[in-house]
This record gives sequence, structure tokens and C-alpha cells, in this order.
Amino acid sequence: MKHTHRRAALSLGVVGAASLALTGCVGDTDPQAGGDTDCAQYEEYGTFEGETVSAYGSIIDVEADLLNESWADFESCTGIDIEYEGSGEFETQINVRAQGGNAPDLAFFPQPGLLATMVAQEHLVPAAESVEANVDEFWSEDWKGYGTVEDEFYAAPLMANIKGYVWYSPAFFEENGYEVPTTLDGVDELTEQIAADGNKPWCVGFGSQEATGWPGTDWLEDYVLRLHGPEVYDQWVNHEIPFDDPRIVEALDRVGALIKDPDYVNGGFGDVSTIAGTDFGEAGLPILDDECAMHHQASFYAGFWPEGTTIAEDGDVYAFLLPGVEEGAPAVTGGGELVGAFRESEAITAVQTFLASDTWANERVSLGGVISANSGVDPAAAETSGQLLVDSIEMLQNPETSFRFDGSDLMPGAVGAGSLWKAMVDWISGAESETVLKQVESSWP
Repeated sequence: MKHTHRRAALSLGVVGAASLALTGCVGDTDPQAGGDTDCAQYEEYGTFEGETVSAYGSIIDVEADLLNESWADFESCTGIDIEYEGSGEFETQINVRAQGGNAPDLAFFPQPGLLATMVAQEHLVPAAESVEANVDEFWSEDWKGYGTVEDEFYAAPLMANIKGYVWYSPAFFEENGYEVPTTLDGVDELTEQIAADGNKPWCVGFGSQEATGWPGTDWLEDYVLRLHGPEVYDQWVNHEIPFDDPRIVEALDRVGALIKDPDYVNGGFGDVSTIAGTDFGEAGLPILDDECAMHHQASFYAGFWPEGTTIAEDGDVYAFLLPGVEEGAPAVTGGGELVGAFRESEAITAVQTFLASDTWANERVSLGGVISANSGVDPAAAETSGQLLVDSIEMLQNPETSFRFDGSDLMPGAVGAGSLWKAMVDWISGAESETVLKQVESSWP
């Protein structure tokens, strides 16, 4: 899986000084505050007298505070109070709440597969025309498709992330003569070189509370796409080929050659056995102490470095995109959230429409730590978070980029947010690739 939903506390240090003053308060912003706000750009959404719209998602801690900040002016100008609740157990609890008749007005789904399950169970309502109009204007057909079920449009994209980044210390690389690899074979060669020097090449963590195991799916998906291309990736995700197809087994074995080798992991934590229990948010931190050289994680990991960490090519940490089989192959996996509605009202439609706009996207990106695939976003809005996120937005907006949504997020929820997570834990704990993939195949509904 690859989504923002697995994020733990976002480090204040990366958000930037401008955002620090904005995140001092936890919880919703008073919709009556902000008398100096220019409300002209919010007039199209209407005026409401103290109405409340509830929203539920997997975004928590400081990042949730930034969500509240991002829509504060909207609240002030429209009179709508957006009550956001974040949970580390979103995937489980949204089902419980929907089935129990206690669903929120809006939910931020990190997985299109889970969204589709909610639609199949008749919990969600189709998106209003104004929501769809914004998506048609600011998002690609692929992104619109992630919120479409059986040719009916239900959910607009929210934020985005790029998977497959490899975080490293530029100073450590320079001191040891290591160069950023440009092919997958180069990744293997660099790993061997680092280990031969007596250093640990990789630090890895699959832990994520109820979602433990998802970081392993990111590794698998990246290698399926890079080794076998978009067509095989799509066939695998859509179950047009068996989950344990030999090409998928090959991809997982290729990952295992890196992170199941005791000589290569788990810098700063112990041996291979520590990976399953190491929280993904903490897993990359040993890079700062030269206890490991690389950590595979998405663009949103920019928000996990401690306060004061400089993210730059000559900074404390930086990241390169996991390369393809051939140099320059533009293959990218990623994810994001989709905003679906459980009921209809003018206030709910206003919020859902606003969150699909370029206005909201630019506001949230400017607060730091995230990116968006909204075409109306100015990449420079991400400058508070460093050049890496600016480049990430430009990559998403580049029509030449071969982008594929996180595969596990597209799969049925029972697989992508269930049996596959468990399989990754079993696999990193010693089970064979073919065995665990066969188990996932048998679980496909």
C-alpha cells in the first residue's frame, strides 16, 4: 500500500517556520475567527449558518492540524465548521461505523479498493456535479478513475504522494564514494559495495499499528512496475493474472535479495527479525547517525525527519527515485486520498467541492509536507518543504511520467488492506515468496 494514511506524527521541522505559528492549536479552527480574511474566492460555495460537516480519515497528529489550518478561511467565509477526526485504525473503523449507522459525512479514503467496497455496500452517494466539474478541470482521467466505481463518479482526489523514493545522507555517500544508482542493477551493486565496507545498506520498518505490513507492499509494487512494466502491473492489480504469477514471485524475490539478507539490514535496529516490528516512521532515522545508508519510503516521509533536518542535495538527507531496469525509465508508483460522501446536503457538497479545487490544493501544499496531483497547483507552493517536493509535483504534472496508483490500494479491501499486509509480515518473518503470494491469491474475493 502507498498512501498518506499510514503517516504518524509529521515533524514540525520540515513544515517550515511559516507553518509553526499556524499549528500551535490542536483541533478545529473557529469558523467565526479570521475577520481579516478575503472571502471573495469562497463566495461560490455559499453561506451557511453554523452548519457542521464531519470528516474522518487516517491523517493524524500534526498533519491533521495542518488540514484544519488549510480550510480555516473556508470555514470563516462560509460558516461551515469542518469537524475532522483522524484515526490510525481508519481502514477497520470506517467499516464498523458505516455498518453501524455512525458514518461521518465525508471520509478520506487512502485506498480506491476500500472506496469501491463502500460503494458496493451502498454506503456512499455519488459526487455532485460541482465536485465532478473541479475534478474534470484539475485532475487527469486516471485520477478521476480512482474515484469512479462502475462508471459512476463518487470521490475526488485530495493529496498525493510518490512512492519508491530512497532516502539517504548526501554527506555519508560523499564521504564513502557512493554514487546514486541509475538502474536496478546499480541498486544491487551499491548495496553490495556498502555492505563490503562494513556498513548496513538498508534500514527497514513494516510496522504501522493496525496497518502493519503495508510498507512491504510498496517494495513489491515498485519492483513489479519496474521489472515488468505498466501492462503487467495493471493485469496483476486487476487480477487478470494470478497473484502468484511467476513475474510477481520474481519481483518479490528481487526485493528479498536486498532486505532479507542479514548483511544488508536492519541498520540501527538489529537483524532481519526486527523489520516486522519497527515502525515505518522511525525506520529511516538511523540514516542521520550513519547507522544505515538507505531507507525506501514515499515522498511524504519528508515529514518524518526531526526538527531542524535539512532536506536537500547537500543537506542532512535527500532522496532518489528507485530507478528502472534501464536508465531514465519514467515509472512511478504513488497514492493519495479520495473524498467520498456518506450523505447529501448543500454544506457537504460545498466542502467536497472546495477540497477538489486548486484553491484548497495550493493552500495545503504551501503549509508544507505534502504534494498534490492537482494541475492547478503551483509547484513553487511546496518550496517551504524543499526542492524534493517541488520536483515531486512537477513529476506528477509531467504527461511523460508513467504513473500507477499504489496497487494494494486498488485491490479489494480484503486483499489490499488485509491478506497482503499479513503476507508481507509472514514473508519478512521467513516465509517464501511463492508461498505467501499463493496465500494472497487464495484470498482474492
